[in-house]
Order: sequence, then structure tokens, then C-alpha cells
Amino acid sequence: MAGKILVVGSLNMDLVGCASRIPVAGETVTGRAFFDEPGGKGANQAYAAARLGGKVAMLGRVGSDDYGRRMRGNLERVGCDVSGVMPIPNCASGIALIFVADSGQNSIIIVPGANGRFSPEDVEAAAQEHFRDAALVLLQLENPVATVVAAARAARRAGASVILDPAPAQTLPDELFHLVDVLTPNETEATVLAGLPPGRVDPPHAMAIAHSLQERGARAVIVKLGEQGCVLAAEGAARRLPAPRVEAVDTTAAGDVFNAGLAVALGEGMDLVQACQFASRAAAVSVTRMGTQIAAPTRDEVDALAG
Repeated sequence: MAGKILVVGSLNMDLVGCASRIPVAGETVTGRAFFDEPGGKGANQAYAAARLGGKVAMLGRVGSDDYGRRMRGNLERVGCDVSGVMPIPNCASGIALIFVADSGQNSIIIVPGANGRFSPEDVEAAAQEHFRDAALVLLQLENPVATVVAAARAARRAGASVILDPAPAQTLPDELFHLVDVLTPNETEATVLAGLPPGRVDPPHAMAIAHSLQERGARAVIVKLGEQGCVLAAEGAARRLPAPRVEAVDTTAAGDVFNAGLAVALGEGMDLVQACQFASRAAAVSVTRMGTQIAAPTRDEVDALAG
């Protein structure tokens, strides 16, 4: 039986505007479409993992508003346990303002709302009930870092493996590196964590960065490189794993779907190479359509891409 995946993280309502390109500072661009949908890196990963067939539970906070009710209900509809997603009275839910260009690239502003009030004490209070039977714990950085560290500690005590998506990019305390089994930065996040200027990196450079992040304490590092695939550094070796070729429409969901696929695959007993390949296929399907949670693929769609 596949192990339980516990996602500890954020829930945001995504407000998405689509235009030919993303405006530069001081510029107004006329858009062609707008929609809103439940999102947030934590909720996206929980939703996608459930869509892929994982046994998933979510731990987080929403506001006492319609956005909060919608986000909680959306996770319930795909079979995710939301007993750990609690509303905070007289507080707004988190929102994300997402701008999507016709090229598929995106730019995002996050207003944390209830996510910023999810505390280490909340994690400790929930540890006995929610962590005790988890095989994998998925974390991100849209909650306070102290809360993320508390969740990683709780996961370690429970004997669960910790997968950290270090997004949005920021510097991290050394303790968190040592609590992480698998670190999954994208190009920008990898360079920030390595103390380098943000920017695109090629696979050889990504391998060097991955090794440097392992030296800080992470047991394995996966650098997500978009259409270039990913670089996996584990057990003293690094290798590049290519991504399936697809036509990207919107890359917003790719990173979260990758992490969800990684967790589902590891929970089913795949090794890290197999899990990366499965995660890459899941991410590839997601970029072929608009949105975040609505872009999450089914298991059949991912398996079909394997040929």
C-alpha cells in the first residue's frame, strides 16, 4: 500500500490575468482573459498528489471567507483529508496575483493572509494527530520559515521523509537543510540558495550547485530545469534526466505538480530516478493547459505520456 503524503503548507486563491506578455515596471498591458481558482503551493501539491492517486492529507490555514471555503472544498473533492485545514476567524485567506504571458511564462505576487499566521505552535499542536502515520511530508516556503522548520522537525520525529520545495526563493537556516531528505529547487531558487545571482543555469552548472547544497546538509537535491528536465544529485553522483517534449501553454503549475508526482512515486516505492521521471511526465502534462490545480493531470494522463 502506498504511504500517506502529508502536505504542510499554503492555500491561496489564484487571481490570474492572461496577456500577450508580462508588463515591465510602470507599464500597463491589455489582457485577454481572467479567471480565479484555488491555489497556493501547498494546496497545489496536495491536490495534484491526490489526482495522481496518492493518499493525501493537508495541514494549513485559510481565512474566514468564501475563498477559504472554496479552497478547502476543492481539496475535499479530490479525496484529500482537510481536517488539518482550519479557518482563522476575522482573517482573509491568502491570494496570489498571477500574470501569464502567451509564451507560457508567468510572474506572481503573493499576499499571505492566513498563511502568514500559521505558526510553529499550530504545527506542534497537530503533530500527534497528523504526522504519526505519514510516510512523506511535503513542505514549501509560503508560510513563515519557523513554521516550516517546525514541520520538518515533526516529520523527523514521526520517521517520515521530508521533501522541501524551497519556493519562493530565500535564504534558509542550516537546520532546515539537515532536516531535508530531498530538496527540489528550480533554477532561480537553486542559485539563491547557493548565494549566486538568480538566473538560468545549464545542467553542468546545476550539478555543481546541487552538490554544494548537499554539502549544506540535504541528502538529495533535484534541480528543476523546465524544458531541460532536471538534475538529480544523490549518493555522491549527479545526473541529468530529460523532460518529455510538449508545447507549453502555462508553466505556473509545473513545479508543484513535479513535487506531487515525486511524492506519489516515492510513496509507491519507486527509486529517486524513477520518481523524477514520473514527476517530469506529470509536470509536462500540466504545462499543456492553463491554471494550477485545474492543470493537474490524472494518473492515466501521466502513464500515457510514458508511451
